[in-house]
Amino acid sequence: PKITAALLPTPIEKPAGLNSHLTGGRKIFIKRDDLTGNELSGNKIRKLEFLAAELLEQGADTLITCGGIQSNHCRATAFLARKLGLNVHLVLRGNPTDSQSGNLFLNQLIKAEITWITPEQYSNSRLNIMQRIADGLKSRGHKGYIIPSGASNALGCMGYVNAMQEIKGQLAAINQPIDLIVTAIGSGGTYAGLLLGKFLYELDCDVVGFNVCGDAVSFQTDVFDLIQDFGTRFKLDIKIQKNDIKIVDGYVGRGYAQSRPEELVLLQKIAIENGIVLDPVYTGKAMFGLLNEIKNGALAKYRNILFIHTGGLFGLFPKENEFNFS
Repeated sequence: PKITAALLPTPIEKPAGLNSHLTGGRKIFIKRDDLTGNELSGNKIRKLEFLAAELLEQGADTLITCGGIQSNHCRATAFLARKLGLNVHLVLRGNPTDSQSGNLFLNQLIKAEITWITPEQYSNSRLNIMQRIADGLKSRGHKGYIIPSGASNALGCMGYVNAMQEIKGQLAAINQPIDLIVTAIGSGGTYAGLLLGKFLYELDCDVVGFNVCGDAVSFQTDVFDLIQDFGTRFKLDIKIQKNDIKIVDGYVGRGYAQSRPEELVLLQKIAIENGIVLDPVYTGKAMFGLLNEIKNGALAKYRNILFIHTGGLFGLFPKENEFNFS
């Protein structure tokens, strides 16, 4: 079961400006999951549709989740809560004095309750903190529903399992083969869903992720655990092995949500040449990595590439002063 909140299906485009720089017959297509909505835009709402059905069934009246100060997931969760007539409590990593724009502004606009925690607390005790919030709600006669970072759990993975069914149908309709699907990895759920969908719907392609934080080894473990949890929850014999999980490391740059000048230059170039806005936290780093890997020959065997645009437009606004428009 799921609710209907995302604007689906999202289109697949072949940006002329992006492809004009490619050689050897290679083509890049973009799956525009930044167009799943406005306030709900991005990849998170695909996962949240399934979690929302469960929380409504359980009678929850408050959504509790966590993320960074500019978390797209937290913003999408907050607006979904309001659409469903529910309360929302966000546990955000950072300091409210760091930025008052972008996703944080939108969260404040709809009066989401916010608990601020340090990076250390986020790494070591965010689940305990969210559970304490849920316990406090229970003591006051309310019921909280905890959603993990990025809505990345077994149920959330179903969002991108469904997306792969959608992609398969769209590619068949235009008779366009794809041999590589690329996505950014921040919590693992989108990648895990895509890889599960590849196997369950028998797509003949590889799925490659570019991690925007952490490292490839830890994400490989996280994704594998999600896949195992998915198989257990839905009683499926999943044949995916760890070596099927392909993650390209080396493009975290200055760190999570921190941008190098060359990444921002690419964002502006793609916007000018294609009228498509990538975000600095996820898709900007993943596209930077993809184009660099194509340039150095590491992806030479792939001819038709589908890039998943996971959204994140609002996270661009706090970066305004980092761009050089001269």
